[in-house]
Amino acid sequence: MYMNEEISLANGAGGEAYRQMVQEIFIPGYGSPELNQLGDSAVLAGPGGSGELAFTTDSFVVWPLFFPGGDVGSLAVSGTVNDLAVAGAIPRYISVAMIIEAGFPTETLKRITASIAATAERAGVRVVTGDTKVVEHGRADGIYITTSGVGTFDGNWPRPPQQPCAGDALLVSGPLASHGVAVMAAREKLEFEPPLQSDARPLAGLIRSLLDSGLSVHAMRDPTRGGLGATLCEWAEDSGLNLTIKETDLPVKAEVRAACDLLGLDPLFCANEGVVALALPADQAEAAVACLRAHPDGRAARIIGQVSAGLPGQPGHVSVDTGYGTLRRVTLPEGEILPRIC
Repeated sequence: MYMNEEISLANGAGGEAYRQMVQEIFIPGYGSPELNQLGDSAVLAGPGGSGELAFTTDSFVVWPLFFPGGDVGSLAVSGTVNDLAVAGAIPRYISVAMIIEAGFPTETLKRITASIAATAERAGVRVVTGDTKVVEHGRADGIYITTSGVGTFDGNWPRPPQQPCAGDALLVSGPLASHGVAVMAAREKLEFEPPLQSDARPLAGLIRSLLDSGLSVHAMRDPTRGGLGATLCEWAEDSGLNLTIKETDLPVKAEVRAACDLLGLDPLFCANEGVVALALPADQAEAAVACLRAHPDGRAARIIGQVSAGLPGQPGHVSVDTGYGTLRRVTLPEGEILPRIC
């Protein structure tokens, strides 16, 4: 499969087209071994043997800028902090760069800046640098924000190898699909009862409590664009292992599931901004759930599936146990999923 001659919205949605763009353009183009890790954060050797650092960057073009449960500012900080935390790092510093359209209301900019500051304080990180560009009216959609973050590996735990193992259990820390569906409903002015709320929040404290417990976490991801489905497919493809999840065990709020059914969306591929997916030995799964549920951000944690060895010479795959005696194969969507949700 080769890239199309023009970039489409599908290339930014976190599905197969996005992964293809990364594999065919960015990895060969840049050629750095750190990029080849393809983690939520790059892991870098510190200068002069001073230890490893985690580094990540992300751009946020969400619309609308304010949505139930968050806004573009809180989303930007949360996304960057979570990418550092799932790497096993302690988030320390972030930068904030903005592209602002001429005519953007000053009061709205103040509101977004206050949200960034409040979320950074909650996450225990400091905004230490930034950049601002203003472009002509009509050249941007209000405001775009790019945040970068640096984390340190000085916690009292080993860095997760980011590779699931056969015999692992699969867990998520909270309900799925809430962010993507809430943003889409706000954009289209769809009203649901009860109202849909994004789950966007920084999870460094939750992740730190899990890693500090001494449990052997093998892999952790922040399943944002492309949702949990994309994360599981990437783990299966990269490891050659088979991942099976139980449909009845997937935590999806009733109002979110109803909205997905109405709109024809699969909760597996809707974005999350306050959920951690992880793999660890099955005999530690219950302890991990208990640890996560003891934290305010992990009270809905749940075991959702397992990892098993694949067939020799065959690629790994993801299956959903439907609960009716059948398995449904899960593959990355090739087209556009949900645009402008982060």
